[in-house]
Amino acid sequence: MGKTVGEHMGVVTALVRSSFLVDAVYARSSRAFGLTQQQGQLLCVLMARPYCMRELGQVLGLAKSSLTGLVDRSAQRGLVRRAQTPEDGRMVRVELTPEGARLAEEFYAETCRRVEALASGLDDTGRATLADLLGRLVEENEVPEVFLPWEEEASASPDR
Repeated sequence: MGKTVGEHMGVVTALVRSSFLVDAVYARSSRAFGLTQQQGQLLCVLMARPYCMRELGQVLGLAKSSLTGLVDRSAQRGLVRRAQTPEDGRMVRVELTPEGARLAEEFYAETCRRVEALASGLDDTGRATLADLLGRLVEENEVPEVFLPWEEEASASPDR
């Protein structure tokens, strides 16, 4: 049933296992920052822009009650706040607080470094091929922009 080391892995197995791999990195990074994995994901999603609750639930794949609890707990920690949308005062959007934005930047940078390290065994050509193939997969499946682009060169910079 299992494959031996070095045996070729199929697309399904490779994608599922890689999703578990990235998920585990997200979980470890979240714990290092005193966040739940869902709070870490919430912060990264909100870095791009504020979202209304309905839209945020769709992006995160959460039911209304789960999203409400996540936003409530994150708001209690001072990481996010609810605000009325300028277009429609009846709609509520969720946005980062200044503290949430600061923590999101730190968490995002560290998580990117950890995910980037997963491909450290690949040479430049392998990394470019992997990025190209995964990028095409994401675009063809119209995955929403839930994680800002990471400039790999920035991770090598001493300013980061």
